[in-house]
Amino acid sequence: MNTYRTHGTCSQVINFEVENNIIKSVEFVGGCSGNTQGVARLVEGMDIHDAISRLKGIRCGMRPTSCPDQLATALEEYINNN
Repeated sequence: MNTYRTHGTCSQVINFEVENNIIKSVEFVGGCSGNTQGVARLVEGMDIHDAISRLKGIRCGMRPTSCPDQLATALEEYINNN
């Protein structure tokens, strides 16, 4: 299990698991429960590169980031470190 501390969002942490470039599980700690559960379920089973390209750059209101954008950042960091 990988853990990423978010920046600029209501959620504080994202726990995720990747196997052979496929996202196996995602769990947001904090944030809007319904939205974060929805994002997590949508990306489970998805190729990590596809998820990044779809989520990167999504903003939350006037904030420069969002929970989906932070997930993309976490996945990019995972790729860079593995």
